[in-house]
Amino acid sequence: PSRVGRVVCGVRATVLVHPSLVPGVPEIGSSPAAHGERGGRRFPPLDAPSLSDRSLAVAAAAGDRGAFDEIVRRFAPAMIRFAESMLADHGAAEDVVQDSLVVAWTRIGDFRHDSALRTWLFGIASHKVIDHRRRRIPRPGSDHVVDRACTDPRTDPPRTCSDAAFLAAVDEVLGTMPPRQRACWVLREVDGMRIVDIADILFTTPGAVRGQIARARATLEARLNAWT
Repeated sequence: PSRVGRVVCGVRATVLVHPSLVPGVPEIGSSPAAHGERGGRRFPPLDAPSLSDRSLAVAAAAGDRGAFDEIVRRFAPAMIRFAESMLADHGAAEDVVQDSLVVAWTRIGDFRHDSALRTWLFGIASHKVIDHRRRRIPRPGSDHVVDRACTDPRTDPPRTCSDAAFLAAVDEVLGTMPPRQRACWVLREVDGMRIVDIADILFTTPGAVRGQIARARATLEARLNAWT
């Protein structure tokens, strides 16, 4: 993996509201008809962290809030990082992901497992990013796409300082890239997604994704020469 892939842990701590608590959103995932049949149902505690993505999706579709909480825990940080890479605005990225999770909660019963749960969630987020970019007034971004190093400064201060400076340099270069190119690189190098899944999320072709990643890598290599 790239140095960024080894160094980056995730995005800053974020508080998201469970979709079922958003006014006007049904109590359970799935269709209104199913809501009428299962509203108010209680579920036994799940060992959610040990469940597969597929099992979590099935449980959430039945209305299990604990299962959906685990889905949020697994995927929301990466979804925010993706949205931020497209919008260059951390606050807007949080809003987009919150809206995306509301959609996911209400439509989880329609998820047919034809693709990975992560790809399905990121596809929803991609639609929301496009909607947001159509509505907003463009402004310079002031937040970071790659945000913190894994190393504990109490145990290895020199490495932590080095990683922090490196990530700051990476972030500066990423900020000069077109949003789609930046998103392709982040999804591949930071989140480790497959090319075909990135293409599905961004509504493009695998060849186009490869081209965007290649250009991003070339830019980073040229601009970060001092770090090699």
